[in-house]
Amino acid sequence: MSLFQVLQAVPAAFVLACLLLGLMVGSFLNVVIHRLPRMMERGWQRQCAELRGEDVVPHAAYNLLVPRSACPHCNHAITAWENIPVLSYLYLRGKCKGCGAPISPRYPVIETLTGLLCAYAAWHFGFGAAALGALLLIWALVALTAIDFDTQLLPDDITLPLLWTGLLFNVFGVFTTLSGAVLGAVCGYLVLWSVYWVFKLVTGKEGMGYGDFKLLAALGAWLGWQMLPLIILLSSLVGAVVGITLIVALKHGRNIPIPFGPYLAGGGLIALFWGASLTQSYLQLLAVP
Repeated sequence: MSLFQVLQAVPAAFVLACLLLGLMVGSFLNVVIHRLPRMMERGWQRQCAELRGEDVVPHAAYNLLVPRSACPHCNHAITAWENIPVLSYLYLRGKCKGCGAPISPRYPVIETLTGLLCAYAAWHFGFGAAALGALLLIWALVALTAIDFDTQLLPDDITLPLLWTGLLFNVFGVFTTLSGAVLGAVCGYLVLWSVYWVFKLVTGKEGMGYGDFKLLAALGAWLGWQMLPLIILLSSLVGAVVGITLIVALKHGRNIPIPFGPYLAGGGLIALFWGASLTQSYLQLLAVP
């Protein structure tokens, strides 16, 4: 029996395989979260220099693969055994082997979160296209959430491929119909675009970024227009609670922007796993005389 057949026939093996895959991908997502915003910044600086007519000074290659990961304090190169998801962090006790500087606990948190979400997706959907799509969506949302927290950016390099991939999956009706996916993408973008402009006309300020429009459009492309009200409701409720908590308890200034992308991502994950049951329960509640 081949590995493919084992994963298809034994649910526990499939869940375990997705857990291990999620841990490894989570390790790579840490690289994406750290480097992609810096790659974007370098690109903007290069474009500005070209527009000013300045000579662009070539820099050393910097992308998701080059240079090799190293400690920012002592430049100690991270070896393969120091890069094993979660286990290496525990073995090193959260410190660099070279200089003893503390390693951010966010690295194992991202790895663990990604692994657990992937394992749950495997258990929830079972072996098939839906599980594969869920894994891709989870990886993108984890990366976008962390990047938005750090920089208040939702890179087009992730949101736009995510949108098109959702449409491609639903050509085959994996999560919704193709028409539902197209309407979801269009409505998802236009809803937040409209909120943005109404808020700007009333207050003269920008309430959110264009990346939020694209992220909700991508979620609509994956899950269909029917899930958009649930996603918006969940993300708005969580965002309001967190925002009020930061202002009241932590003295977070009201003029300091709070990223909305993580809450959209959280609402999207909830809709991915439990959207149909939550919507059905809500409709049944409304039907009660």
